Amino acid sequence: MRVARVPATLAAPREIGIFALGTVLVPGELMPLHIFEPRYRELIGDCERDQVPFLLLFTDDEGTREVGCTAQLVEVVERFDDGRMNVVVEGRDVVKVVQITRGRGYTTAVVEPAPDDLSAEGDQEAALDLYRQIAEAGGGDPQEDLLASARPLSYAIMSRVEFPSDEKQRLLELRSERERLTGVTELLARGLQALEAMAKVRERAHTNGKVDRG
Repeated sequence: MRVARVPATLAAPREIGIFALGTVLVPGELMPLHIFEPRYRELIGDCERDQVPFLLLFTDDEGTREVGCTAQLVEVVERFDDGRMNVVVEGRDVVKVVQITRGRGYTTAVVEPAPDDLSAEGDQEAALDLYRQIAEAGGGDPQEDLLASARPLSYAIMSRVEFPSDEKQRLLELRSERERLTGVTELLARGLQALEAMAKVRERAHTNGKVDRG
């Protein structure tokens, strides 16, 4: 079942439902979710009925963060007899929690937009070059034109590469495209090094640990 898309840009403080999860969503990213807790089934039901977004906040042992990304329900893929659902959401806007509110079966909060300096462009070519190398090594599409996206390049890359959640959250909280691209480039470089190291290990395994010394 497809859900109609509606404009969901937050231009002023407003109340929104919260979904705390151990993963991070960024603008433009499509994310599948399995909804099983009663409070989140209620949240998704309200969002589907009212065609409004909810706020996905990253949570771990250090607690729940205050900066997150709003998520618009795109599709209810499957409904189960016990109320569980498989859905797909799309990241929309980065916002900051101003105040936690109560009154429903799920937590809500008053949020405000998190201003972003999009004019501070970073080194796009360095990030693109590393992304293409990783995409090629990982079976992705190295020829994809990420600059054609309506979203900043940093988000386009973050939505396609599996970064550690804590690092992804750190980048999400940066409110400058230049700073985000610098961080993305550093993570891509580390990821490429890891892929190259794994390739060498696999190559060595195929030769039973023997190294050709020429």
